[in-house]
Order: sequence, then C-alpha cells, then structure tokens
Amino acid sequence: AAELAFALEPLPLSELPPPPVLTEEDARDLDAYTLAKSYFDLKEYDRAAYFLQGCKSQKAYFLYMYSRYLSGEKKKDDETVDSLGPLEKGQVKNEALRELRVELSKKHKAQELDGFGLYLYGVVLRKLDLVKEAIDVFVEAAHVLPLHWGAWLELCNLITDKEMLKFLSLPDTWMKEFFLAHIYTELQLIEEALQKYQSLIDAGFSKSTYIISQIAVAYHNIRDIDKALSIFNELRKQDPYRIENMDTFSNLLYVRSMKPELSYLAHNLCEIDKYRVETCCVIGNYYSLRSQHEKAALYFQRALKLNPRYLGAWTLMGHEYMEMKNTSAAIQAYRHAIEVNKRDYRAWYGLGQTYEILKMPFYCLYYYRRAHQLRPNDSRMLVALGECYEKLNQLVEAKKCYWRAYAVGDVEKMALVKLAKLHEQLNESEQAAQCYIKYIQDIYSCGEVVEHLEVSTAFRYLAQYYFKCKLWDEASACAQKCCAFNDTREEGKALLRQILQLRNQGETSSTDVAAPFFLPASLSANNTPTRRVSPLNLSSVTP
Repeated sequence: AAELAFALEPLPLSELPPPPVLTEEDARDLDAYTLAKSYFDLKEYDRAAYFLQGCKSQKAYFLYMYSRYLSGEKKKDDETVDSLGPLEKGQVKNEALRELRVELSKKHKAQELDGFGLYLYGVVLRKLDLVKEAIDVFVEAAHVLPLHWGAWLELCNLITDKEMLKFLSLPDTWMKEFFLAHIYTELQLIEEALQKYQSLIDAGFSKSTYIISQIAVAYHNIRDIDKALSIFNELRKQDPYRIENMDTFSNLLYVRSMKPELSYLAHNLCEIDKYRVETCCVIGNYYSLRSQHEKAALYFQRALKLNPRYLGAWTLMGHEYMEMKNTSAAIQAYRHAIEVNKRDYRAWYGLGQTYEILKMPFYCLYYYRRAHQLRPNDSRMLVALGECYEKLNQLVEAKKCYWRAYAVGDVEKMALVKLAKLHEQLNESEQAAQCYIKYIQDIYSCGEVVEHLEVSTAFRYLAQYYFKCKLWDEASACAQKCCAFNDTREEGKALLRQILQLRNQGETSSTDVAAPFFLPASLSANNTPTRRVSPLNLSSVTP
C-alpha cells in the first residue's frame, strides 16, 4: 500500500484523511497493546500473547491470536530444522492451529471478527487444508477490509483455474483490479493481465515499481525475454536496492547465458542482503550457469531453509539434481514445488523429464499432460507429449501433438522434423517431404541459418525423394545442399553422380504434372525456379 501511495501525487494537508477514532476499549487496552506489540516486534510471540489475554478491543484480539499462530509456526520451523529426513518434515505440524480454529470459528459465527481477524481465520483454515472454507473466509475478509493485500494474495494461492474465479463474489473496489491482474499472471492469462496493468498505469499508477515488476514477470512467463530484460533493467534504475523479483530477472539472464550481468547481480544483491531467499536463488543460478551444480543446489537449499514455501527454489533445485543425474532427489524437489503451488508448470514438466530419464513413459505422459494443461500454447510441452506418445507407439496422437506444436509457434523448431520422421516411419513419403520443405523454409526465413543438425537430414531426404520422382533438377539442388554438411557430404556426392549418369542416358523428368508444394527458389543450387513435385504413387516407383 505504501509503495502504491508513493507512486501517486502527494495530497495537500486539507485532503489528508483523519486518523482513526479510538474507542473506549482501544483506550483501555492501549498500554497492554503497546507492550505486546514491542514483544511481537522482537519475535517473542508467547510473551506478547500472555500480556494480551483478556483484552477486548479488535486490534488487541487480532495481535493476541496472531502471536499465538506465529508462535506455533516458529516452533514448527524449529522442529523442522532439527528433524532428520524430508519424510519427517511433512509430519511436523503447528500445534496451535486446532485451538485457534475453534476460538476463531466461535467469533466468526457471532460476527465479531474484523478484516484482520477474518484474514487470520482464513490462514488457519488453509493450513488445516480446509480449502473451500478458507476461500469463503478470504472473500469475506476482502469485503470487510478491501485494502488488505494479504487476504487477496492468500486467495490467489487457492484459486486453481479461471472457472473458480468466475464464481467468486468479490468486492467492487479498485484493489480488485490489482488482484485480477495478479491472478491472471498466475493463471498464465498474460494478455488479460497486461491489459489490466496498462489500465492501472493509465489510471495514475505509472510510477509504481510494483506494477513495473509485475509486467516484467508477465513477459517472462510468455518467454518474451528481450522485453522482460529491458523492463527489469529499467526497474533496477528506478529501485536499485530492490530484492523482490530479482530471482526472476536472474532466470532471464541465465536463459540468455549472460554471465557478466548475472555475476554483477549476484554480487550486488549479496552486498544488499545475503540472507534473503531471492539472493540465494540468484547466486544458485550464477553457479548453475558456471556448471557448478553442487554449489548451486547448496544455495537453493539455503533459500529453502529461509522459506520452505518458496516455489522457485524447489523447482530450480530439481533442475540442479537433474544435472547431477540424481533423479530421486529431483523428483522429491519437484513434488515439493507442486505441493506449494499446483499451477507451477515447470515442476510438472521437470517430473516428466525425470521419468523420461527413468524410461517410464506412462508416468511421463501424465506429468507432461498436466504441464500442457497449464501452458496450452507452449510448444515444448507439446513436443515432449509427442515424444511420449511415440515411445508408447501411439503414432496418431504423436502426429497431432507435433502438428499442434508447429501451429502454436515452435520455439525450438523441432516439431516439423519429428513429424516428418513419423511420416517416414509410416511410409507417407509425400507428407514427410512436405514437412521437411516447411521446416527448411522456416529455418531459412529466420534470416540466419542456425546450426541445425536436422537441416542436413531434411536436404538428404528431399534429394532422395525428388530422385525417386525423377525430378533431376530438384534432386541435384538438394544433393548440392547436402554437400555443404559434413554428415551428408558423401551421400550428396554419390547422388549427384547418379543423377549425372541418368541424365547422360537421356532420361527426362516429368514436367507436366503439378503438385501442391515445392522447394523455395532461394535454396536451389543456381536459384532457378524449381519445378513442382509430381504426386505419384511413390510405392510403385523405382529410381
């Protein structure tokens, strides 16, 4: 709230809101409250709760209950650190939760809880896994006290899809816009989120660093890396000591392999505060980029000691264990990530990859499907699904996946090649040729020809295909392209010799038949427009 207020123009003295009015109860509890608040700030929660017993005011009652809750959490965390294995960690519970629930539910029924009390009641219900009740209470808390962002955030963590969002009766307030933008980002509905943030900027929050950081995170989620990086750099200029979201920034630098920038960021955050979760994650990413995976895993573990519910660290630690070939530890880390947030597609995808290494395709299929549901337009999930179906010999499903991956915009430019190879396996040579042609057009239309191993495979297949169709010009164009690659050079030369022999024997190609596809002119050896392929029944044609 303070960040948002700072982003707006300051109000003149005459328009400042008056301080809240003290009730008789507040005045009576003031001294006990002030003392307890001091103990609370020193993290002496039991002591704070002791001095607040019997206080009647809303404020004192909330602090009393909240101190008891945090005391239980602190004891739980201390026990978790002392406990030995990860299996025991799940069994450590906050002992205070049940008592708190009983007391708070009585007050709730009597409608004696204020916004903060409702928020705490919701947190207690969530911790006891009573999700449906918790959602209702958080919605009520948002109605009673719309400016308390904590209640909105808790609500965010409990909503798993857009359908759930539709059925919530939320208060009609400007805070709702921030909530919707946040939840859209979480649910990967990035376009809607960006529209919301843009309208908030237009409404006067243009200086808000919170909104700028959220927009950067949104671009990170749709993998628009350049845009996200430029926004993060701008944010660093405006708020140089900010640590929040810097782990996301480091993920982007990692993906781009920007070692000097990542090193600078890690050192910079270390100077500001080395015992922050985000700092540990940035340093972990830095070591990971330098291929020091043991050290990276150590820093992610350190992050999780500071905050066991920190999602990013669990997922990144899973990735490190994968690099170290420790699949069981990776699976455990990814599972923890999913426990914290079921919407984390990276953890589902990571689990799919681990089971792929363990050669368990049915498990893979389940996890890749979950990842795909969360990111329906991400070609990487679709290609992974296709590979799974291929291993399970469900080739029709695999073809659908590869085609869809190509249709949504293939990031790694591999879907068409895999589709072509499937057509090859099924002896559908015409479709295979079509896929290879599309693939080559795609690669060359990027402007730069990337070092793609599969380009040579595509040219080799097309050369042989045109050769079978007796289209010597196209065959020789593709064969000459083959000569440019090491792995197909010999085959290309052999094919050129064969074509030359057949031409000398006076064989001519069939020129009068039109076909639905052709090789891009820029790729034929001498840049002459190529003839179209004849749609022959290839099974009966011998070269």
